[in-house]
Amino acid sequence: MFQSILVPIDLADTDLAKPAIETAASLSKSSGGTVRLINVMPITPVMLAEYVPPDFEIQQRQSSEDALAIVARESGIESRRISITVRQGGIYHEVLEEAADIGADLIVMTSHRPSMQSYFLGSNAGHVVRYAKCSVLVVRH
Repeated sequence: MFQSILVPIDLADTDLAKPAIETAASLSKSSGGTVRLINVMPITPVMLAEYVPPDFEIQQRQSSEDALAIVARESGIESRRISITVRQGGIYHEVLEEAADIGADLIVMTSHRPSMQSYFLGSNAGHVVRYAKCSVLVVRH
């Protein structure tokens, strides 16, 4: 089955991620695999750089890591089978890079039900589904 499962988490809406985390927990438990939670921080635009403190990105990363650690603890997954990472950049690009780096054989992510806007503009979930080298399970919310 699946030995390495990656679950992207939007820390602005952790409730949206709960179905994906529950699914990953179940799949990893039955196969004895591991789960990796990932959060992707946006890059601070250059035009805003002079208005934020010099250590802004370090503070943001620490805050994201702390919040992701809480999500991991509350997931119900044994601590030895779950890990976290925070990356910075474009969401779908960083998710795909992390999946490649850890050798993920499944990405489990939650997506809102599609609207007309997402059909025309695409979404991060859509990009991950299209370009992932491993299986992707999209849990609808």
